[in-house]
Amino acid sequence: MPTLTQISETKKGRYALFFDGEFAFSLDAGTFADADLHQDDELEPWQIEELRKKSDTRRALDKAMDFLALRDHAAGELYDKLCRKFDPHSAAAAVARVGELGLLNDEDFARRRAAELLRKRKSRREILLDLNKKGIDRDTAAAVVEALGDEEEDPDLASARALVQRQYASRLAQGKEPQVAAALARRGFSHAVIRTVLAEARDE
Repeated sequence: MPTLTQISETKKGRYALFFDGEFAFSLDAGTFADADLHQDDELEPWQIEELRKKSDTRRALDKAMDFLALRDHAAGELYDKLCRKFDPHSAAAAVARVGELGLLNDEDFARRRAAELLRKRKSRREILLDLNKKGIDRDTAAAVVEALGDEEEDPDLASARALVQRQYASRLAQGKEPQVAAALARRGFSHAVIRTVLAEARDE
């Protein structure tokens, strides 16, 4: 049975555990106190593994808080980021805990993200793809993007019109309408929207 041969407090306030003379992992102060560990304690392998899982989950939670301090995240996006450094169990537990604390709301995140992208003149198709990449489920993303159409003017039409005026006016003046149409298509605008804004530009 492994023996806890050494306990050392780290500079970051964690407690490093050594079993049979070899470093195993470290625990945060709260988990360490709850475990009531003492030097020369003998632990079953399953007990050590449970402590390791608690350690990883707490570290994943701390990392999740760091990510959220920088900007909002969708639950799926946060989980994917945590999985790059932690096992899926620890990542999922951390995301669940953050959700319990009220720090995650995918619908609110999706609305803010969609509004931000719309201000940047992104098409609804681009916005939908972006939300999906951020881990927003398809139904929520679709509902948020559809709600963008509640404005008086089609947001895609407004975005495409602004792009033509700000970025593509010189190309149109050079007779490069096909290239502008292709550029707008790559941005996810529909053929109907593209025809409309190009016709407006010709009239001007």
